[in-house]
Amino acid sequence: MLFTLWSPKGGSGTSVLAAACALALARSSLTETGPAASGRVVVRLADLDGDLPALLGLPAEPPTGLADWLAAGIEAPTDALDQLAVDVTTGASLLPRGAAPPLLAPPAAAECGAALAVALRDGPVPTIVDAGRADSPASRALLEVSDVAFVVVRPCYLALRRGVRSTALARASGVVIVDEPQRALSSKDVAEVFDLPVVARIPWRATTARLVDAGALTRRLPDGLARAAMTVLRAAGVAPTRKGAAA
Repeated sequence: MLFTLWSPKGGSGTSVLAAACALALARSSLTETGPAASGRVVVRLADLDGDLPALLGLPAEPPTGLADWLAAGIEAPTDALDQLAVDVTTGASLLPRGAAPPLLAPPAAAECGAALAVALRDGPVPTIVDAGRADSPASRALLEVSDVAFVVVRPCYLALRRGVRSTALARASGVVIVDEPQRALSSKDVAEVFDLPVVARIPWRATTARLVDAGALTRRLPDGLARAAMTVLRAAGVAPTRKGAAA
């Protein structure tokens, strides 16, 4: 299962939501399966944007990652992805972006991005991808292969303006709105502009922002953010629908 989050505008909260989804799914899965599963990875978080190591409070930026895998070309071995993974919490691992420069021409980069997407999609556990703005050939190709993709936006005119101009919007099946106080635009406005359903609304909280700035989200995932993340995961089909809820 390959689930991708992206946004047409930086600073919309895509990385925070991707991290929250992975952490919430890991926590939920371990709660359901019990202590015997404590050493098992149940979800992977793939970082194409580069912010997740700092956001998750890793002590150092991993020197190699997905960018290096992509730079190796179409012949890069699939099993090398496992060697790039870094454990971030019980049940969740991170495939970091790495620091390799984009050496491939756009057609080759797109081909490698599609190969990466297939490798992640066919992996043993669900993979949640932070695709950033999905503005590179590799990230756009990955978006094309994803099982589900949601666009993350604040109710902001500039974000909507960029979103409707993005070719990536055609691959999105839903919108996640990060609510901010005193915005003039509503969720209905966003849904009508993008012609997509709003699958979740996440309220902006100062406490969450402080945890992100401190790199403490792994240690203390706010309950409200965890609940919103599970709503997103259920809408994407990554987490099972709760009993009694509509499918």
